[in-house]
Amino acid sequence: MPGRMVAVCCCAMLIVSLAEAQTAVQAPHPEQRDREQHAVAKQQNKIAQNANVEFRGIRAFDAKALRSQLKEQIAAIEQFGLTAARADDAAFFLEVFYRKHGYSKVDVQYSLLGGNRLRLAVSEGPLVTLGSVNFVGNSSQPSDKLFDYAVGPTRERYSKAERKLPFVASDLDEGVDLVRRVYVAEGFLDSVVQPPRYRFSADGRQVDVTIAIVEGRRYSFGGVSFRGRTVFAPAELQGELRDLLEQPYTDGRVSDIPRRLEAYYKARGYYEVKIDAIGEPQAARAGRVPVQVTIAPGPLYRFDGVSVTGLRRLRPSYVERRFTSLSGKVYNPKEVDERFRKLMRSGLFTNLQIKPVPVDGDQLRLEISAEEAKSKEFGFSLGYGTYAGAIVGASYRDRNLFGYGRPLTTSAEISQRGYKGEITFEDPYLFDTENHLKAQLSALTFDFDGYSKFEIGGRVELSRDFTKEYHVGVFASARHVKLTSSDIAPFFLGRKSYEVNTVGFTQTLDLRENPFVSPRGFIFDNTFDIASDALGSQVEFIRSTARVSFYLPFASRDALPQPPGITQPSGSAMGRWFRRSSLALGARAGIIYPLSGSGSVYSRIPIDERFFNGGSSTVRSFTERDLGPHDRGDPIGGEFFSVFNVEYTFPIFGELQGAIFYDAGNLLPGAKDPFARVDAGLQNMRYAIGVGLRYQLPIGPIRLDYGVNPDPRFDEAAGAFHFSFGFAF
Repeated sequence: MPGRMVAVCCCAMLIVSLAEAQTAVQAPHPEQRDREQHAVAKQQNKIAQNANVEFRGIRAFDAKALRSQLKEQIAAIEQFGLTAARADDAAFFLEVFYRKHGYSKVDVQYSLLGGNRLRLAVSEGPLVTLGSVNFVGNSSQPSDKLFDYAVGPTRERYSKAERKLPFVASDLDEGVDLVRRVYVAEGFLDSVVQPPRYRFSADGRQVDVTIAIVEGRRYSFGGVSFRGRTVFAPAELQGELRDLLEQPYTDGRVSDIPRRLEAYYKARGYYEVKIDAIGEPQAARAGRVPVQVTIAPGPLYRFDGVSVTGLRRLRPSYVERRFTSLSGKVYNPKEVDERFRKLMRSGLFTNLQIKPVPVDGDQLRLEISAEEAKSKEFGFSLGYGTYAGAIVGASYRDRNLFGYGRPLTTSAEISQRGYKGEITFEDPYLFDTENHLKAQLSALTFDFDGYSKFEIGGRVELSRDFTKEYHVGVFASARHVKLTSSDIAPFFLGRKSYEVNTVGFTQTLDLRENPFVSPRGFIFDNTFDIASDALGSQVEFIRSTARVSFYLPFASRDALPQPPGITQPSGSAMGRWFRRSSLALGARAGIIYPLSGSGSVYSRIPIDERFFNGGSSTVRSFTERDLGPHDRGDPIGGEFFSVFNVEYTFPIFGELQGAIFYDAGNLLPGAKDPFARVDAGLQNMRYAIGVGLRYQLPIGPIRLDYGVNPDPRFDEAAGAFHFSFGFAF
């Protein structure tokens, strides 16, 4: 064994020396290094599989697997020749491999058979599994939690379904160190975790482990004193640290104090602030550790301006003007970061680097290095929806029209129900303000159940983000609509050909953390528009819609404030399943009120301007638009609708999720119905109870749902399938 260790150490020193020499010459890119290492390992494995190495006595593993484990040692033998030292290395590493899989009594002997022929005789011994793991003295930390850490190094190599883990002494030594670090992370600075004690079963095939712990005192933060030119009041600075100081004392949290306070100072213009924090556990009284913080704020910096390099197609003024409003203001990295993120979201750049450079003593100039993305792109799409059928689309987009960063998009789409063409122009900074202009021209045909239409028109919208969460817009639209065919009685259709011109208002309050994947939080949006003959509209009405949704993923339990290198154990399978599930609640309503006309409610509002209900994003026990009044089996819409949704999603496997949901909603013919009779809406409320599947993509889920109608009427189906994309509400 000593001979083996010397040979291994010499080999390791040689490898390190060669690695250092190579690094000194040239440090390859990490991705390139990974590719090179993968190629070397692949070549070594190929050599190992064809080498003249013989295994005797193996039962637990086949020769191919063992050759792969020894590929480096076998490759060295093939390249430099077989010696006793290299044979001893191969035997040693084979023993290490067996021990990591629970064969603690393994013994490997080598024989040199002449030439490069090597025989490895393996006496495997019994597979030793891990029995119980008992903790003694752990009054503050539950044994289940400590168990996850103690067996964590072994568990990493095996599936979570493995019921019995192999006994690996080196893994348990590493697990004991993790347990010790858990105690330190909880403030037990003086804790002692004893080396594990092993008790083998009579047949030597199972080991029970006992780990003794002396917890000692739990330390907390005491008083925090500040030295230097603090600028801000000590109470204000302590307020920034309050949640940190309420946790147990650790060196890691002391290290967090400068980071917290430096961010606080930099957000207020002190770009070169230097902060140091020192804890004094030896001066602790009653377990409370005093901390001394030294602050050197440096000068108060203000924005000086922007310089841009690296642009070839985009005009530099596009970037410079995004920061003009900051000129002369106190430096704030958050404002720079917000503008950086907005520029990256434009799609004009593959990379942006912003470097603040001090100039003239107390001024900061932003030096921006940009790498432009391709501004022109052609897209092709294929899709399918339960209602629209197969969908084929193509689009062309120029994000940088004439070098001003203004996108122009043209698109065409064909489905089994119609055709659509659209041209969209955007100016994200109209007249160099934060106002966003969007203009659209479109033409389409579509075959609804009961009628078909042709529509051509345009829409202009001017919007602004007043905060990251609150978005407001005003718009004007003009459309010509013509019904090209219908199976519905003229009495229920209203006008068949008309101009409708509207002006309106939209607002959105979006407090979700991620709108596309596992959204968490709250969203409210509202639209209001009016069509009047004063605008040249042949149809007059007031229309408004509102939506509110709340998404509540079940948060994973808070991870321990860990020092580097320690991770939170995953807990039980049921706990992991529950923490990856989520609950979503939603409510929507809309009303359209005619301003002119006489006769029935159906003659005053054309059918294509009315609301419809039912479908993949409303009440899912009905097919698309099928909830509500009908004529000859075809839906005819209404002037008021409401939808209420509750959905619980849970993981199944990987990105595949399951869902159960409950929907309710109604559709009333007249706008006055829900106000004239409260029971009118309740009596017309229809319901859905259902299940579904979700497959998560980076831009949202693909959904398959089936909703059951719990109380179908004589003209209603018992349920409906829906295949769609995106969240239901």
